[in-house]
Amino acid sequence: MISVNAPPQAPWAGPPASLRERKKLATRRLLRRVALDLVAERGLASVTVEDIAEAAEVSPRTFFNYFPSKEAALFGGGGDPGRASALQARIASESPGEPAMAVLRTVMTHDAEAITDEFRLLGGDPADWLRRIRVARLDPHVRAAHAAQMSLIERAIGEGLATRLGADQETDPYPWVLAAAAVGVVRACTAFWATSGGTISLSHLIDQAFQSLADGLPEHGALRRLTADAAGAADRKDDN
Repeated sequence: MISVNAPPQAPWAGPPASLRERKKLATRRLLRRVALDLVAERGLASVTVEDIAEAAEVSPRTFFNYFPSKEAALFGGGGDPGRASALQARIASESPGEPAMAVLRTVMTHDAEAITDEFRLLGGDPADWLRRIRVARLDPHVRAAHAAQMSLIERAIGEGLATRLGADQETDPYPWVLAAAAVGVVRACTAFWATSGGTISLSHLIDQAFQSLADGLPEHGALRRLTADAAGAADRKDDN
């Protein structure tokens, strides 16, 4: 069995209240580590819930106490239904009076910090986890599952924006256009972050991408300079 300490809980879920909750969190992260290992090695279609449970030395029933599916285990907090509801609530209510784009930028940057904290707390070399994620995402089954998960996030963002703006979800497309743009930002930044080996923090990358979006996506803006520098650093690291 892979040993793992009980780290703090993901920010959107709140701090663990007891030793029992911390042990549950440790088991949850253990299952995720095993899922990432197996999927990177075999591909999603060749990994079952039973395989993950066996490698973690728990029962399939225990697995389902933590995750509804093997895809949810693979994505960790990113696949937690609580993440979508937390994003929706924050976007709807945070910083009243602030422009929707500014609030969305803040909320999504904070969410990225929570996701990267999860990777750091898995243990081992964070760059190694990024490599495994990059390999896993070459799998078409993983891509399809991730697209479905991002669709749920997009809907949560759109509903949060509609509530914030007092918009009619059936007749006003603005919240949905902005939600689609936000998910595109997150998807593109996460893909770049994984392929760059984490040479730039995901939260900083997403923050700058939202600034670029607000500026009208200038062709020669700060975002492209930032990613060019990060790509160069990744290439130098690979050469060494």
